[in-house]
Amino acid sequence: MSNESVLHSHAEVHAAHGDHHEQHHHHETFLTKYVFSQDHKMIAKQFLITGMVWAVLGGLMSVLFRLQLGYPDSHFYWLEDILGKWWVKDGRITPEAYYALVTTHGTVLVFFVLTAGLSGTFANFLIPLQIGARDMASPFMNMLSYWFFFAASCVMLSSMFVETGPFSGGWTAYPPLSALGSASPGSKTGMDLWIVAMALFVVSSLLGGLNYIATVLNMRTKGMSMTRLPLTIWALFFTAVLGVLSFPVLLSGFILLIFDRNFGTSFYLSDIFVNGVGALPNEGGSAILFQHLFWFLGHPEVYIILLPAMGMVSEILSTNARKPIFGYIAMVGSMFAIAVLAFLVWAHHMFVTGLNPFLGSVFVLLTLLIAVPSAIKVFNWLTTLWKGNIRFTPAMLFAIGFVSLFISGGLTGIYLGNSALDIHLHDTYFVIAHFHIVMGVASMFGMFAGIYHWFPKMYGRHINNTMGYIHFWVTIIGAYMIFWPMHYEGLAGMPRRYYDYSIWESFKQFSELNKFISTVAMVVFATQILFLSNFFYSIFKGRKVTVQNPWDSNTLEWTTPIRPGHGNWPGEIPEVHRWAYDYGKDGVDFIPQNVSVGENESHH
Repeated sequence: MSNESVLHSHAEVHAAHGDHHEQHHHHETFLTKYVFSQDHKMIAKQFLITGMVWAVLGGLMSVLFRLQLGYPDSHFYWLEDILGKWWVKDGRITPEAYYALVTTHGTVLVFFVLTAGLSGTFANFLIPLQIGARDMASPFMNMLSYWFFFAASCVMLSSMFVETGPFSGGWTAYPPLSALGSASPGSKTGMDLWIVAMALFVVSSLLGGLNYIATVLNMRTKGMSMTRLPLTIWALFFTAVLGVLSFPVLLSGFILLIFDRNFGTSFYLSDIFVNGVGALPNEGGSAILFQHLFWFLGHPEVYIILLPAMGMVSEILSTNARKPIFGYIAMVGSMFAIAVLAFLVWAHHMFVTGLNPFLGSVFVLLTLLIAVPSAIKVFNWLTTLWKGNIRFTPAMLFAIGFVSLFISGGLTGIYLGNSALDIHLHDTYFVIAHFHIVMGVASMFGMFAGIYHWFPKMYGRHINNTMGYIHFWVTIIGAYMIFWPMHYEGLAGMPRRYYDYSIWESFKQFSELNKFISTVAMVVFATQILFLSNFFYSIFKGRKVTVQNPWDSNTLEWTTPIRPGHGNWPGEIPEVHRWAYDYGKDGVDFIPQNVSVGENESHH
């Protein structure tokens, strides 16, 4: 049977079962369908839109503190009317507000956007659809995962409006600023709320992660062996494993922090003298203990953010290059190696804490070792593109942009992974440039690629391509213009998190560069608003999808109806007969996974 006739027969089956499916679910109310939904696709959209809200807020925070960094002597009196006297005084962002903005920006972008927004959206949306399952292993637990995230979001937002101000001790929450309520106004109630929000977030991540693992292991359709899984699913599976193993360590660190703050313990505090208070009674604690606990999550967190983007990029590159993914087993193996090594490199964040030099050399070796599986992935992406019949859709452009950013940002990690160089570069703008390019912007590009690629399946409409192209070009050029110059500031020793560099004679040379970076940051932020307008307009007014499989893709989600109901397939779940990357095989453009293997068909 030909490829086309199989697709048509499936479409007829779906049409035949469509009415029955609608009747079966017509009793759903607005609350059960859109608010407390247990349908994985609706929960994915809830994660996505909540993540988008946080992305706008986090991006706006960066624009505000870039105003201060780029124009330290200017007065923006209009900001006082918008933000109030605590945030802006005499037309300038106050030092307390500046540190609160930097702290909250880091927290919400890393955890609420790039972890919950990225994994929560695409793990929920794609896992059941691509493995051939009706829903998650536990739809109720899945719903709880979102609502714990929503509760965390509400508490984090409320922490910004307490009288003493939001937490302002840095997104890494190092003691003693985080452990001592008397350390600064930003260490009081705002910090307590910050910890509560993060604890709720960890619960959300654990509920989601356990669900994803159980679903992938137990609910694959007939014929869907582990070696036939799309790379997207492998990536989301490893991400969930990383989260389940590392997030409890962060939670334990926060619990000890709560004890130090409120119950007089000394896990992180020792021999501290506070102006106006005197010597504290705490003895025997170690602030370095918190750093170990934080970074034991913090480095796997980098790959919790990156792996989903890597998986989606692999899928999108193969689909739009019209070629099989190069080195499927090597890609899975490299993700496994990354997942293992991610747990063995955390102390490269701690080279300047007085770490034993021999131990430091061990972490240098392990850190440089993680570059090997990363390089395998890059090589395989480039060879997938090589001589492909490439379609430059917005999703494809963002996927290629991800590869570019991952390479350029990853190369600077080799410098920081070397302890001798890191001692000079630590806590400078070089570090900001490195992790924003390789983790922050690259993962956002993976997220954008995923949104553009799966938008027709999410909403049954097409997103506007022209605005997608504008979004891509302004964002990638802007990202490099913002973060690449920061490497040079870091090499010159310019420290991060400072409020005003204009009073430093040695950093006055960068005043024009800082102004340039701030201006570009505002342009890039405005472009993201353009993307949001395109996104929400297209949900309601975009061109309707008229074919089941608009990208001629092989994975199972494109065998569902254009707008699948709860349960995904109205009839039988398709059986899988092949891997997900049979593109350009035996003269056929694409062969979906549910098409039987022919007698004379070549092996991949």
